Amino acid sequence: LVQLEESGGGSVQAGGSLRLSCAASGFIYSALSMAWFRQAPGNEREGVAGIDADGNTDYADSAKGRFTISKDNAKNILYLQMNSLKPEDTGMYYCAARHGIAADLLDGEYFNNWGQGMQVTVSP
Repeated sequence: LVQLEESGGGSVQAGGSLRLSCAASGFIYSALSMAWFRQAPGNEREGVAGIDADGNTDYADSAKGRFTISKDNAKNILYLQMNSLKPEDTGMYYCAARHGIAADLLDGEYFNNWGQGMQVTVSP
């Protein structure tokens, strides 16, 4: 059974930083493609950042230069370091994973394991 548990969400003022974590269990962590998605009220889910088993990364344009995704294969934890946060970064953030290659690291259709999500709120 694949399990993903997110932590690190919360409230922060614009310009601040948060680090999201996603602890994974139930599979060979090093073989995973993983990603962070978010969904704001009234909006569709969007991919924020993804990383494959080889460490290749992809970022949404809105995240480039501000967010960094990384994996700690020894601890089975996925991170998203978010700096220079903006109010438009507000939303529910979800960790996602799949074994092997995801054709598009920012497309949720390629991921079959999801965390429960956590709220990130950025105030002006």
